[in-house]
Amino acid sequence: MRDSSTGSTARPNDPYRPSERSGTPRPSRRTVLAATAGVTGALATGTTASAAQAAGTTAPAGRHDDRQLRALISRMTLEEKVGQVFVSRVYGHSATAPDQADIDANLKELGIRTAAELIAKYRVGGIIYFAWAHNTRDPHQIAALSNGLQKASLDQPGGLPLLVSTDQEHGIVARVGKPATLFPGAMALGAGGSRSDARTVGRIGGAELHAIGIRQDYSPVSDVNVNPANPVIGVRSFGADPDAVAGLVAAEVKGYQSSGVAATAKHFPGHGDTAVDSHFGFPVITHSREVWETLDAVPFRAAIRAGIDSIMTAHIMVPALDPAGDPATLSHPILTGILREELGYDGVVVTDALGMEGVRTKYGDDRVPVLALKAGVDQLLNPPSMEVAWNAVLNAVRGGELTEARLDESILRILRLKSKLGLLSDPYVSDAGVDRVVGIPAHLKEADRIAERTTTLLVNKEGLLPLSRRRTPKVLVVGADPASPSLSDGPPTTVLAGALTELGFTATALSTGTAPSSATIAKAVAAAKDADAVVVGTYNVTAAGSQKTLVDQLVATGVPVIAVAIRNPYDVAQLPGVGACLAAYSWTDVELRAAARVIAGRVRPRGELPVPVQRADDPTKELYPIGYGLRF
Repeated sequence: MRDSSTGSTARPNDPYRPSERSGTPRPSRRTVLAATAGVTGALATGTTASAAQAAGTTAPAGRHDDRQLRALISRMTLEEKVGQVFVSRVYGHSATAPDQADIDANLKELGIRTAAELIAKYRVGGIIYFAWAHNTRDPHQIAALSNGLQKASLDQPGGLPLLVSTDQEHGIVARVGKPATLFPGAMALGAGGSRSDARTVGRIGGAELHAIGIRQDYSPVSDVNVNPANPVIGVRSFGADPDAVAGLVAAEVKGYQSSGVAATAKHFPGHGDTAVDSHFGFPVITHSREVWETLDAVPFRAAIRAGIDSIMTAHIMVPALDPAGDPATLSHPILTGILREELGYDGVVVTDALGMEGVRTKYGDDRVPVLALKAGVDQLLNPPSMEVAWNAVLNAVRGGELTEARLDESILRILRLKSKLGLLSDPYVSDAGVDRVVGIPAHLKEADRIAERTTTLLVNKEGLLPLSRRRTPKVLVVGADPASPSLSDGPPTTVLAGALTELGFTATALSTGTAPSSATIAKAVAAAKDADAVVVGTYNVTAAGSQKTLVDQLVATGVPVIAVAIRNPYDVAQLPGVGACLAAYSWTDVELRAAARVIAGRVRPRGELPVPVQRADDPTKELYPIGYGLRF
């Protein structure tokens, strides 16, 4: 099973193979109304904007009041209700005609051949898209898939539109790649410090998701990353200052939701201070209740004040909030007592992926979905076995452990959200809409402008930067080449070298990897002797790792060395010998190109550290504080 919300889910070797345009026309309004006849018939007369106005109500366009939604719920069978709280993965680029390999994967993991069969069998309320599940080849294909899924759901008796979701955090976690617009990730935005930029990312990113039929985004990450060793959050967080994080979270939420996409604050009650990855273990957060209130809770409070549509739970234990030893996802004191009652949140609560080890350590897969609902969850995300999870919930209601009324509460919240998003009136998208919105030049230029405001200069000995094309024309680019996190142009060394070449240098790329061998290091050192400067992309450098050995030996050649930390900015503490060091916060094209422009002096560095960097020889002391960043 793969996680739904972090970069570790991507299959690194999956090629990006853009398909031909779908050519699927947007259904006519008459077709939409016919397809949704089961919905509109179940709802009281006057649910459309015009009818509501004629009736003298103030219902917004496409929205329905709770009376109408409860009437719809009352007509649902128990099996339909159970399905509505599930959000599942499914393999394939098409709802009805996936490739054979995806049919095989669906049969193996889900017991069905196609997405349409999954919807018919389990009547799920939502589908989550992944690149590794081959859902996201290109924007027109995604739009066609979204329409196909909606039609499959609406064709069922009493069928309801689906809430299609994905993890489009930008930065290192993005499921929809080029030619869609890809923005800097959260920590880069934290370095930029602009709430306006964060709102723009949400607004434009949301508009592009909306155009391809994705209406729930599991973003923004609202965790305060105070642990440099955090293996799962890191640069996915806006930073270590809770107030700064809160402001950027609220701004991004407003941006997404202004574009008609439900934002999701994650991972409640806060995943920022852990050295354990909840995909593979069960993290324990030892913060006191007071520390939680002043640190972890701050961005979530801000998200709620901003009107956040959904909040995702964390598979972590927080003894100060619930001493029972359960993960927060299954904790009634945390989800109902704190989130619902104390913080006053009444929107949709969605679990993190139920296949992650953090939620499976204590209970079996048949108990987890039931306990999550009892705790206060509304949406059950991506269980490892739909059959086990779906039947567990069904049997819990039939056996009296869960009441049908409890199920109805969650379904009402889900339908409120679907109504707010206009899905109950018109769930379809069009190719023309894709062409108008997705990856248009204005959006791409905005992404580049925002990225230029995030690159952070941490070291610049003797004014090494900006590099001069006259004095240092030949540049060797070496370093780590992690798999592209966003279906972009990668690998990073190639992108950096290409960008520097476009800026007037003669740049060559030599990939050395995240753990270069002695032979690879020797090859890089030999190549460096023929260069005027070396740019090395670093990726989570450790004191004993061979990346550090590579950099040290490059420095020993006497050739100027510029390090670009392409993930965590903490790398700088391990690289005292470099002539210059930049933090790019990600290895996506938009951030690498911005770093190249800073190296070349085309733009000035403006970013400031959103997290402190501790000294390598004494982690109790700061090397660089929050807010540090050089200029030239």
